[in-house]
Amino acid sequence: MVSAIIPARNEEATIARCVESLASQAGLHEIIVVNDQSSDSTGEILIRLAAAIPKLRVIDAPPLPEGWMGKNFAAALGAGAAAATGSDWLLFTDADTFHLPGSVLRALDDARMHHVALVSYSPEQEMHSFWERALIPAVYSRLAKKYSYHVVNDPRNREAAANGQFLMVRRDAYQAVGGHAAIRMDVLEDVALAANVKHAGYGIYFAPGQGIVRTRMYRSFSAMWQGWTKNLYPLVGSSGRSVFRELELAFPWAAITLLLFSPVSRWFAASGIVLLLAHLWHYGSQLRLNRFSLVLILYYVPGQILYAAALIASAWKNTHGVIAWKGREYPAPMS
Repeated sequence: MVSAIIPARNEEATIARCVESLASQAGLHEIIVVNDQSSDSTGEILIRLAAAIPKLRVIDAPPLPEGWMGKNFAAALGAGAAAATGSDWLLFTDADTFHLPGSVLRALDDARMHHVALVSYSPEQEMHSFWERALIPAVYSRLAKKYSYHVVNDPRNREAAANGQFLMVRRDAYQAVGGHAAIRMDVLEDVALAANVKHAGYGIYFAPGQGIVRTRMYRSFSAMWQGWTKNLYPLVGSSGRSVFRELELAFPWAAITLLLFSPVSRWFAASGIVLLLAHLWHYGSQLRLNRFSLVLILYYVPGQILYAAALIASAWKNTHGVIAWKGREYPAPMS
């Protein structure tokens, strides 16, 4: 049996679509939504959904205990409720996801085929605004280099990764590694859980989610900025050196510098254009590799500027002051 677990805090815009997409999934025993102290109409929407969807259970989370990230606490509550019903698999997913028909059965098939205890997919990205089209492909193109599916899925390599928007783990493996209680203050709880599972000797399988699950991660620039500035610093390595190296590799410094000096000499202009075209060609190859439309190459320059700015801001936030997310503030983990 599979239990889906959805931590939900102020998700009135997305929770119904997510729950309804799961309700029709074959192989899914129950849907557990943990309403994490929502102050919007999430609770009322869930009441209406529960009246129409028998397999939906709603849990109201108590106030957040000290020493926990909100999502991690909600996920742990959901996992505890699922354990009581004897589910074999726990599917952790986000309220902003849409699960295409057959997604649960596909994950179970992949788990059997690859002999693993954890299956995760990186969802298709729905991008409606200029800012989404600029930044999200830039981020995922860079992360694909660090978290290669081939490397992550190799049991001989200690590198681990997963995407919390679709993360299905066998309950015995989840409990053996301490579940979300063992990673209660991890900002990247999905990557941390995958690492714990893999390092305990269980297999993991991480793959693209085209045709399986899709998401629109952020519905405003401010939400997108807050989300990526929370996550980018730990994603690239949680050190000043890793940030410097990432900026050096990702941003077209030489091309931009040459173009800025183009009024001085045509040679600077020509060289800058040639270098920029080379960067565009490389970015296009990364877009295709990561299953994004080639049209998004038009957003290359603003995307790289946004990526560099978000990475620098993320480094500052994670080493000074607090991390803000969903109306809560947490101590900066690296300060």
